[in-house]
Amino acid sequence: MLPMRPGKYLIWLALAAILVFLDLWTKHLASTHLALYRPVEITGWLNLTLAHNEGAAFSFLADAGGWQRWFFSIVAVIISLVLMIWLWRLPNRSRLLPTAISLVLGGAIGNLVDRVRQGYVVDFIDVHWRGYHWPAFNLADSVIVIGVALLLIEGFLPRRGPEPPRL
Repeated sequence: MLPMRPGKYLIWLALAAILVFLDLWTKHLASTHLALYRPVEITGWLNLTLAHNEGAAFSFLADAGGWQRWFFSIVAVIISLVLMIWLWRLPNRSRLLPTAISLVLGGAIGNLVDRVRQGYVVDFIDVHWRGYHWPAFNLADSVIVIGVALLLIEGFLPRRGPEPPRL
């Protein structure tokens, strides 16, 4: 298995970079045009609601006193480095796996930038149904979920290539 050539690696990093840009741009738009915690109804099940999340997913550790900002930042940096090394080492013919890794990488970096710059992650997508609201999220969270789903799908797909010899 040959490692990925630099050109292919740069394509996947470019995808992650585009996702970071789109994430930060949509967060900027939300922060500029929405009032904090004041929903703007889009449909009967979707609002745009600006929220600041100082914790992790579902506001985990949001009230921890401030140390979580740097803890989650360090975790995001380590995960991003591991994902970039994994991406570099993939074979050239891979498509689904590098797409999944690029999505997770782009989302992780987008949320990392928020956390380091502001001390919180900007969330603004508010999905609800019959009075139940899913915790607000953003584009970075969405691409991370899609990337993880693709990683799971890829893990269940049969391997291509020659079968190992039977003994």
